[in-house]
Formats: sequence, structure tokens, C-alpha cells
Amino acid sequence: MSSAASCGLSLLVDLPDDVFAIISRSLSPRDICNLTLCCNGLNALTSSEKLWLTQCEVVGVVPPKDLVVWRKAVLSYKALCRFLVNVKPLLGIWVHQNPELGNVVYVMPGFVSVVGCRIIPQELGPLGMDNGPILWAPVFEVLGDDDGSTAFILHGRELDHNYIYPGSVRSIEKTCNVLLLEVEPRKQDIVNLLHGSNSRSIDHPISVEEDVGKRTSESGSTRSRRFSEEDAPTTVPFRRLCFGDRRKLLEIATSQVRFEVSDSADGPLFPCSQADEEKYEREILQLTRRRSLIMRMHKFGVPSSLPAQLDLDDIRKLLDRSSEFRNSLISMNDDTRSSQCAKRRTLGDYVKDSLRQVFRRSNSNGTIPRDGYSNGDSKHARLHEFLSSGDTIGLTFRASTMKLSSYRAWPDMHETRFALYKMPMQVPVADQEYAGLWGGAFGWPPGSPSEDKPGKALFFLVASYHEESPGQRLLIATKILEGTHYVLHPNGSAMFIVNVNEPSDDQFYWSNGAGAGAGADAPPVHVKHAFSGEGIANGYGFRFPGSKPGSLFVLEDEMLVFQWKESKAILALQRLNLQDLLKKGRRVPALPAIANFSYLTKSYSNVFSSFANMGTSFSSLSPVKRFASENLQLEN
Repeated sequence: MSSAASCGLSLLVDLPDDVFAIISRSLSPRDICNLTLCCNGLNALTSSEKLWLTQCEVVGVVPPKDLVVWRKAVLSYKALCRFLVNVKPLLGIWVHQNPELGNVVYVMPGFVSVVGCRIIPQELGPLGMDNGPILWAPVFEVLGDDDGSTAFILHGRELDHNYIYPGSVRSIEKTCNVLLLEVEPRKQDIVNLLHGSNSRSIDHPISVEEDVGKRTSESGSTRSRRFSEEDAPTTVPFRRLCFGDRRKLLEIATSQVRFEVSDSADGPLFPCSQADEEKYEREILQLTRRRSLIMRMHKFGVPSSLPAQLDLDDIRKLLDRSSEFRNSLISMNDDTRSSQCAKRRTLGDYVKDSLRQVFRRSNSNGTIPRDGYSNGDSKHARLHEFLSSGDTIGLTFRASTMKLSSYRAWPDMHETRFALYKMPMQVPVADQEYAGLWGGAFGWPPGSPSEDKPGKALFFLVASYHEESPGQRLLIATKILEGTHYVLHPNGSAMFIVNVNEPSDDQFYWSNGAGAGAGADAPPVHVKHAFSGEGIANGYGFRFPGSKPGSLFVLEDEMLVFQWKESKAILALQRLNLQDLLKKGRRVPALPAIANFSYLTKSYSNVFSSFANMGTSFSSLSPVKRFASENLQLEN
């Protein structure tokens, strides 16, 4: 090493921790990990807690005040940075096509964790969104261990009991756009390694520098466990199994590997009262105890409870039992159908019998049988091949990057994949200031109920900009949640489309209380901008909905209001901060485990309607069919 380089290194090593922490804001965690390999002096310098606190602030998952609180639950700020770098790609809005009313899961920080919360389709009560609690249900959590490694738990409810379903985080890719719930075969020695490593003492922590470096590599993929991919058994990918096999394995795993949630583990998932210091400290104490309990359950299980993994011998018995039961039902149905129809057989009956014989013959030759299990189709892997790579199975959570097509802002989704899809969100900037998440309801004044309409259906829309042709810059408002009882427009529909380069000459019908139904309490309205466009109406199908002309008005209080020209119907929207809304919201029970993660059944009604009678300031979840005739009036 030259004398000049040696002098420069000496000056760097001699920098005070505070100064080097400021300099490190220009470095990534991977850069700092690489510095530790240069020499002993830099290795000691990069071990500073102040430096890693700065890196945690740069990652930006939680504010500095929460970082100080979270640090008390882990070994060091290095470990905390490892966790934050890992889970940051999960934050944001995730959606699914079903049910058509909307399936919105918002992932937000919890306590040394991130929490997936499903927003329940609901009506907007008299207190409005700012003061009325929004209903939500827990979906999953990714928790950080003492050393910054991750653990996954799925939430669900069975027979009036709340359960958590432990699993592992297989990978979280930096640019992930799909969350997958899967089952993974494991070798018992690797399972023991996982549990052994999770229970390390403080005297033998994992090397956080090495792990953070891996998590920020160019591939973008991260690892939740401390063993390399080369050490893991070669397995048939879960996605290669046919849908019936995947569903059955998930059903078996969730039915056999679960813990009933006790009162101590059923506390808050995130702090809600930062304004009240005393209440905030009580919540942090509850969250700390809950996290410790859940991590112990995740690592070691619960005495006299179900195991954390399921042996393959037990799995095969359950599969055989379910297959025998299903085949007996099929045989009984066929025999019953034959006896009932023996006296009256038409040409159609003979055709159906012939087709049934053809399908059965093709199934025996290797295609997918009627029970959904693959017997030899080259398109799907066989179940025994999947199970043969391990001697136990467990739930896994994977955040992957997939090439997805989309229609405007709505991603195309696979109908048989247990997944959630990232909703693309544009950041509001100078040339696209109306991009982002908006929420509201039909009617004016916004959020004001009346005697005949005590509640209004709550809508969530994602606004995004698209340039489809020169001079035509469109603002498209995509519906992701609809609080009606029976869906009016499919999930992902464009509620309105306006050309931001085309001003509108229309007048806002409700300005200064001029509207016929505005009432004396209607606030004065001052319009800043108006754009011409079209609003949704009844049409043909999802991609070809009907539309009618209207205008988008931007008010001085930063509200967006779309007005249909003929009917004068109003959709009033305000910008939303989901994290704040959820902290003021009200938690309701979750769906059964698998459906709670990914609801694959086609449904046009509110599958959460059982929560209608819960005490809440929202009016109810009752049907609002009057919404179509009284508010939209777009058919004619």
C-alpha cells in the first residue's frame, strides 16, 4: 500500500463515529459490509451502533423514534438493519381479483415486524373516514428475530377460534410483485438447523454483515434462514403441482400445524396511540410480550399442541384418506345418477356418458383427473416427486418477481395461484400531482348521511397517469375496493378516465349549495381545475364497460370530485393515508387461513357481511342496492 493510500485510510479510520455516520448516508448496507473486509481498522469502524442506526434511518421503514424502541427487542442496530432491508419490499398495497368487491391487503410496520391488513368492504358512517374507525382483519405477519432473521405467521379463524399458522420466509426479492403462500418439503436435519440457529445465545450471534450483504446483492433476492441454497434439498417447485395438489397440501398443513391464539398473543399488532405517551408505552409493553410469546411458539411450539412441521408419513395417510373419501363420493354419485336415469334416457344422456368415458380414459393416460390430482401429465409434477425431497413439510412465504401483463393499471392475475399481487402506485410529483390512493363515496356533501341513506358505500381508487397517444394524457381512477353488498363493477374497473390536457367548461352542479339535494349545511365549493372525461356506466364485461361523459373537479381543499354530466351524480374523493386509518381502525375476525391469504372463489357479494352487526360507528354492512338507482343513474 502506498504512503498516500495509507494516509487516507488512517484519516478515515480516525474519523469520529458521528462524522462517519453522516458520511455513511451516502453508502448502502452492502457497501458498509464490504468495508468490513478491507482491514481491521475499518471493520472496527463499521461496527459502530451509530453507523447502523443511520443505516436504519436511511432504509426508511419506520421513523427514528420507533427505531429506538425496536432496537430494544434485537441484538444490535446491525440486526435491525438486516430485518428492515429484508422486509422493505413488502410494504404497500397488495390486491387480488376475488372477491369482486375488492381484496385490498395493506402491508405496514408493526412492532419489529410488518403486518398485512385486509381492508373490509364497508359503508362510510356519519363520522367519515377521518374520525370513523375503518374495519380491517389481519392476514399475515413477518416478524424479526433477535438477530434480524425473519419468521412468518398466517392468521385465520376456524369454528369461532382464532389461530396462527407458523411458517418460514423462503425469499423476499427486492423488486417483488407477487406474494405466494406455499408448502415446502424439508429434510429433518435442516429443520433442526433452523431451530438450533434460531435459538442461538447472545454470545454466538449470526454475522449480520454477511447476511445484509447477501440481502442487497444484485439479484435482489433475500434469505430468511441461515443456510445456503446449496445446502437446501433439490425440490420440485410447488408451482409445478396441479391446483388440486397445491390446495390439498395447504389444507393439510394449515389444519395440522397451527396454534390457537391465547389472550396474551391476541393483543395489538402495531402501536396506535403515539400522541398519548403513557398509552403508547403500555402498547409497546403489550407488543413486546406478544412478540416474545409468538417467537417462542414459532421456534419451539406449544406443549400438548400440534407440531411446527408435519411428517410425510402423516401427510400420506391424510392424502390417502381424503382420496378414498372423494372417490367413494364420486362412485356413489355415478351409481345414483345411473339408477335414477335408467328409465328415461335421451340422446343427450348417451352423449354425456360417452364424453365421461373419454375423459376417464384420458385421465388414465396421464391427464389431470376429475379430482384435481396429477397422475403423469408432463405439464404438472407428480405429488410423490414433490414430497420425496424431504421428510417433513411446512408453510412457506415467498415474495417473488414475476413478469405480469396488465390492463392499464390493473395486473392480470392467475386464477389458481395462492397469491397476492402488488398494486402499482405512482408517486405524486409535480407533473402527476393527483396520482396515488384516494377514497370516498357517492353523494354531496361528502360523508354526510341522510335519513333514507344512513351509510354510503366506501370506495378506494388508485389514480395513475397514462399516455395512450400524443396530446392525450389520461388520469385513470382504478377501483380496488367497493363497500356495496353486491358488486356493481368488477374489481380493477376504471371508475373514471379524464384527459388532463383537456379543460372542462362544465359547472360544478353543487357549488355554493346550488344542488337540489345539497342542503343548507353544504360547505361552499371553490373549483381550482376541471378536466373533461368519462365515468363508468353499465356496459359489457370487465374490459368494455359502458361510459358516460362527465368532468373531474379539483377543489381548493385538495378533494377530487367526478360529476356525471347527465345525472349529476357525484363521486367525492380525498387522499388517504392507510397507515393512519388502520391505527384508528377496528379489527374484526379473519377468514379461514387459506382464503384469508388468497380468496380464489369467484364472488360478487360481500363475504365479510357476517360482521354487519358488530358495534362500530360505521352504519352497517347491509345491502346498498339503492346506490345503483339513486346515486349513479347512469343506465339511461
